[in-house]
Amino acid sequence: MKHSDSRVWLKQLCGELGRYTVVGGFAFVLDFALLYALTEWGGIHYIVSASISFSAGLVFNYVLSIAWVFEKRCCSNTRLEFFLFFMVGIGGLILTDIFMATLTPLLKNNYMLAKFITVFFVYLWNFFLRRQLLFAQN
Repeated sequence: MKHSDSRVWLKQLCGELGRYTVVGGFAFVLDFALLYALTEWGGIHYIVSASISFSAGLVFNYVLSIAWVFEKRCCSNTRLEFFLFFMVGIGGLILTDIFMATLTPLLKNNYMLAKFITVFFVYLWNFFLRRQLLFAQN
């Protein structure tokens, strides 16, 4: 890769990461608020609430990712693209549930703090895997 190609690639990556962070921020607010509402007001166990809220954030994230975040799309089949996006999200959901189940008891049942910590790791998982699988120039 030439030096100028490296700079273009890095600029594109940083732009996508920045936009993904904005979208992820909004998805996080939706996820976090729904987690709280379902658990505190709905009386649903925090693991179930975390799964539901994560799924809502996933759909929100997909729509904005294809519309605004990523510059290239590798998959012309929208159903396949959503399926793969979803499967990466399922991996993120599994990580979310593992981190929530592990951290919540360690943090004296503070599931909101556990969720906050979890989000960082799942964010990185989702961005890099989705970018390489669905939106990178291959």
